[in-house]
Amino acid sequence: MNAVRRIAVVTGAGSGIGRSVALELAAAGWTVALAGRRAEALEETAALAAPDADVVRVPTDVTDPDAVAALFTTVREHYGRVDLLFNNAGTFGPGGVPFEDLPHSAWTKVVDVNLTGAFLCAQAAFHQMKEQTPQGGRIINNGSISAHVPRPHSAPYTATKHALTGLTKSISLDGRPYSIACGQIDIGNAATEMTQAMQSGVLQANGELAAEPVMDAADVARTVRHMAELPLEANVQFATVLATNMPFIGRG
Repeated sequence: MNAVRRIAVVTGAGSGIGRSVALELAAAGWTVALAGRRAEALEETAALAAPDADVVRVPTDVTDPDAVAALFTTVREHYGRVDLLFNNAGTFGPGGVPFEDLPHSAWTKVVDVNLTGAFLCAQAAFHQMKEQTPQGGRIINNGSISAHVPRPHSAPYTATKHALTGLTKSISLDGRPYSIACGQIDIGNAATEMTQAMQSGVLQANGELAAEPVMDAADVARTVRHMAELPLEANVQFATVLATNMPFIGRG
């Protein structure tokens, strides 16, 4: 294996921020394992990469421990190591449902993807990074502006993103002896399939509907690449990247 080859795993790589980050890393010379539930979406991402890009498509349900284990086994067998996990897979859950009417099944689904899925992938990456030679690597968790403040009717999403911050801090601490760095990027209003409604009007804290500005997901991808390419002696613990005029500072 080429000693300078850098191996990244990107979850949720079939669309949105995951796709943008995967393409940014591939264009920068990283080998990228594209992970996501939908094989056809991963194929679309791979087709957008340059012809000489080194990408492997691994359909993965991050809520399934066996599927996550198989993902990292595949990467290890192909490339021998993992240098980066971008822990990106996530779901908003049901929109517009008042807290008191939220079904238990909806809560569980969001927790399973956003929190348990992130844990499973981070743990598998941590194992690999601890055992490989040279030892170490980096985990970047995709948080959210909701790791700081909620939107109305967003309890499952907001709770999981707050919890992800605790997971990030724990991994960062526990990874120190093994040269495993962990940071978090909190993103506000990147223009993806998940945020299309924001441009037409979303519920605000005062009960009004208002359109919100968005930014290009490529701006997020460049920030993730910067975090990823730091030497392991340096770490961006938390980064916030948002549409400049979105209602975050002063929200509510």
